[in-house]
Amino acid sequence: MEAGEQLAEVARVERLLEELEALADPVARERATEVVQALLDLYGEGLERVVDVVAQHDSDGAMAESLADDSLVSHLLLLHGLHPVPVERRVRGALEGVRPYLQSHGGNVELLGIEDGIVRLKLEGSCSGCPSSAMTLKLAIENAIHEAAPDVDEVVADGSVAEQSPGPHLLQIEVMAPPGDWVMAGGLPDLQPGTPLLKDVAGERLMFIRQDAGIYSYRPECPGCGASLADGRLERFDLACATCGKRYDVLRAGRCLDSPQLHLDPVPLLVDDAGLVKVALAARV
Repeated sequence: MEAGEQLAEVARVERLLEELEALADPVARERATEVVQALLDLYGEGLERVVDVVAQHDSDGAMAESLADDSLVSHLLLLHGLHPVPVERRVRGALEGVRPYLQSHGGNVELLGIEDGIVRLKLEGSCSGCPSSAMTLKLAIENAIHEAAPDVDEVVADGSVAEQSPGPHLLQIEVMAPPGDWVMAGGLPDLQPGTPLLKDVAGERLMFIRQDAGIYSYRPECPGCGASLADGRLERFDLACATCGKRYDVLRAGRCLDSPQLHLDPVPLLVDDAGLVKVALAARV
């Protein structure tokens, strides 16, 4: 099974668990949950014995590293609290993985330390005068850390919001919310470059835009007139409302090019290795 297929299978399991939790019959819901928990306990016990055997025959740690490098095995070990790689190394790896995304938005991150389950960070970069960019970067870091190290309790950043300036500055990150805020939007096969797509995700209508191999998500209401932007005209990264004509830069957090005090309501978005899109519906900026 390839890495993309593994991630897709994990996502499928997550969707099935959500369907179990939504069962209307409380007896059926409780019984299904009980079966899943019993299977998890059984496989967890078996994995713990495997890890113990590996530890007894792995003097240089090479076997443990090989297990941790397998994405599917790593996921299962994390699920049962058996991961052989120290949490700091996993957090650093998560930050390295998300760093190209941060740098593409003019930012960067530094790990200050980990103590008592709390990860302390310093996020450096420019939010270009719009707080929604800081929220998107915050949630990207949060998601990466919680996926690599779900045993982390909190992720915080030292410092305070700096005044807008031409160069990089420090942004404040509050205690980050749990990864449950992220909702699977799927593969979006109908999303074509240059054409906005409306999709209902967890009961909320969102607008997705694909441009230059990137995917962006916003709530579809025009802040200028309240009309839907789904029928708007998109030229490169400028989306013009078909009703009032106001233009929004979808690349730069939806800032209005005609009225600087206005901006779209962005929805933080991540695309995994399988091409599946997750959005953070709880985040409103």
